[in-house]
Amino acid sequence: MKRLIPLIIVLFSTTCFAQQKVVATLENPPAVVTPKGYSQVAVIDMGNSYMLLLSGQVALDKSGQLVGKGDVAAQIEQTFANIKAIVESKGGTMANVVKLNYYLIDVANIQTVRAIRDKYIDVNHPPASTLVQVSKLFRDDVLVEIEATAVIPK
Repeated sequence: MKRLIPLIIVLFSTTCFAQQKVVATLENPPAVVTPKGYSQVAVIDMGNSYMLLLSGQVALDKSGQLVGKGDVAAQIEQTFANIKAIVESKGGTMANVVKLNYYLIDVANIQTVRAIRDKYIDVNHPPASTLVQVSKLFRDDVLVEIEATAVIPK
């Protein structure tokens, strides 16, 4: 029996610490515009949850038209609506968003970002975030881009 104990320990630890195969799919949910050259979301099956890595979202509506030309508040609102639509398309809610990355042309708009963000998130438990001021985004009329990461329990 004493010789079996180390074998049992090795077998048990190998089983417990064996890595699960992580499966990722790249998707374009129908609730948002389908981009050219990339996917809107990477969905990673982590076993007991899904991690969503959203591409940077901008104020394009489902048909690809910019919402709020020259209006940063309207662009932020549409951007958060896109994030919400993607997260909900995978069975989650905005409460599942754990990280937001903001790219703003003008950091002076941070209060506008926060006011609109607070309509979408749990303000008592806000996600982690990063804010970067940039000189330009992919189009001159786009004023904000926001990336999001969400973890949705199965």
